[in-house]
Amino acid sequence: MKPQTTVLIVDDEANMRRILEVTLKREGYGTLTAENGAAALDILQRYPVQIVLTDLKMPGIDGMTLLRECVTRFPDIPLIMLTAHGTVETAVEAMKLGAFDYVTKPFDIAEIRQSLDKAGARYSVNQRSYRGDPGDRHGSDITDLLPGLPTDTLHAGGIIASSESMRRVLSLVDRVADSPSTILITGESGTGKELIAGMIHGKSSRRRKPFISVNCAAIPETLLESEFFGHERGAFTGAVMSKPGRFELANGGTLFLDEISEISPEIQVKLLRAIQERRFERVGGIRTLEVDVRLIAATNLDLAAEVARGRFRSDLYYRLNVVPIHLPPLRNRPEDIPPLVRFFIDRMNRRLNRSVETIADDAMKELMTHRWNGNIRELENVIERAVLLCQNRCLDRSDLNLTTGSDSHDDQENRTEMNSLATPSAGTFRDIVQTETDRVEQGLLEDALVRTGGNITHAAKLLGLSRKGLQLKLKRLDIDPRHYRRNP
Repeated sequence: MKPQTTVLIVDDEANMRRILEVTLKREGYGTLTAENGAAALDILQRYPVQIVLTDLKMPGIDGMTLLRECVTRFPDIPLIMLTAHGTVETAVEAMKLGAFDYVTKPFDIAEIRQSLDKAGARYSVNQRSYRGDPGDRHGSDITDLLPGLPTDTLHAGGIIASSESMRRVLSLVDRVADSPSTILITGESGTGKELIAGMIHGKSSRRRKPFISVNCAAIPETLLESEFFGHERGAFTGAVMSKPGRFELANGGTLFLDEISEISPEIQVKLLRAIQERRFERVGGIRTLEVDVRLIAATNLDLAAEVARGRFRSDLYYRLNVVPIHLPPLRNRPEDIPPLVRFFIDRMNRRLNRSVETIADDAMKELMTHRWNGNIRELENVIERAVLLCQNRCLDRSDLNLTTGSDSHDDQENRTEMNSLATPSAGTFRDIVQTETDRVEQGLLEDALVRTGGNITHAAKLLGLSRKGLQLKLKRLDIDPRHYRRNP
């Protein structure tokens, strides 16, 4: 069994330690526990730990003191602050001191899982940065976890690549990582833009400061200004307390704006000013705040074309596009697929408690010729499903169950289908979009139900939905989860 990511849980309440320990073990993490900061520091000295999850208020060495000690003595280990007592000022202070993230009680397990996943990725990046330091007890190359991978495969900050195109990308990252210049990362969805952004941060002199990520497409337009710049109490309905924005939390570190093309022209103007002047005001505030933030933006669209269409401001585009980095789609670099497959098999073995050892030649050939419209994210999902359903130690073609919709051998069929959608008989534009959306949603829901044996709670967690939200979607699409339950 490969080593797990180990989380050190620090809390003076025994019940909270027990709840977190059980919850994280269920999510596939290894755990260690400490009842206070002093015990935590002793554990960090003696055991390999990848992430620290600590309460704020504790007797003796509290969370803030523990944070300061960790930043000084264990700078490669991300620390997440977990507290019910934190104020805005405390959260900002913790982030400025070097905390990776903070989560408030009562916590949502999905929020903690997301924070832990990103912290684990940060730890991998830090290992690349700290490797070779004689005082670093935890340094290890990914090749230690995956013996047998080709020696010419690059393993940099969680990026696995053998292709010449990706080698050029990683070489460019090395050259620009420690500069203050703004970077624009482009590429199709699922190509690893956030991983590259995290890698750039990890290789820079800002690596011990916050790396704050914002998915602009996932935030309602009415809340985006507050998300960027924060707000004061009473600034709008529901603003019951002051809150710092992402620019403020990223001060001294890196701010990653994913799907930057999705922001409205009004927010583009305010963002441009914040980038140029490095100052802004919170929503409803009058005090001007100054920040030192390295900005990285990403999009899956051609921003130059968006500028030509009048959908994106040209001045903001030129301000963002100082150093362009383009990630090629997976179908254009098939030589990267075998090492990625081996990496994902190893990861899924640990996550799902399986023991798949290899993959059949014909299955690998099919993976190499698949079109991968979803890129690396799609490949990871395919391998997860295959490892889960595999009944022996070798994946074969039947385990892959690749859909033909994106397979390179069916391009003509795809073109025919798209042409049929474009005909007037297919209905209005709204009808076509709704039909296609329902088709995609149905496929995702059915796949989640297959993987969880029809368990609504687990399927909702897998999809990032609430249980009620999933039930509503199942009812609308007339999907009965009972049909997917496994026989005892």
